[in-house]
Amino acid sequence: MFKRLRADIRAAKANDPAARNKFEIWLTYSGVKALSSHRVAHFFYKIKLKLLARIISQFAKFRTGIEIHPAAKIAGGVFIDHGSGVVIGETAEIEEGVVIYQGVTLGGTGKEKGKRHPTIKRGTIISAGAKILGGFTVGEYAKIGAGAVVLEEVPPYATVVGIPGKVVRINGEKVCDLEQEKTDPVENEIAELKARIAKLEEQINGKDGK
Repeated sequence: MFKRLRADIRAAKANDPAARNKFEIWLTYSGVKALSSHRVAHFFYKIKLKLLARIISQFAKFRTGIEIHPAAKIAGGVFIDHGSGVVIGETAEIEEGVVIYQGVTLGGTGKEKGKRHPTIKRGTIISAGAKILGGFTVGEYAKIGAGAVVLEEVPPYATVVGIPGKVVRINGEKVCDLEQEKTDPVENEIAELKARIAKLEEQINGKDGK
């Protein structure tokens, strides 16, 4: 447990330019506090003291604004920056080197059983407000854009943006032009209605001319 705490503190120091020293990080960083509490809760969850584990996780949520289910599997060396509004579900798995910003949700898509929350592989960056929903894998060193809603598997080294999330780059090379794929369903429907009105007017005018 202490080994993972040290790894969490090192991750905070490496990823936050505002971090001055390890003692300050340990005392004041909500992400480090939430992860420390989660490791205690996870221990009790594994030995079947699930009520105690949930109480610890809820107390940590009250203190930090970060909600982590006690069953979630989180490696050492994860950094939750700011952290307010972060939610991590029961079957989520997070590997080392992952960076998570405020407002991120690692959730499910309904009441399905089994593995229903994402697996986040090492080195992934999940930007503020992103939602990753489902029991799929986000590959190593992926980047999830702010506010993206990811509903399907993400390959390693990919950059995902948009709602729903689309892979726009892999290894820095563009694979999708998001601008060309933007469509407005309301605009499309209006265009279809205009076309139908024009067709009806042609039919009416044709009848009047007879």
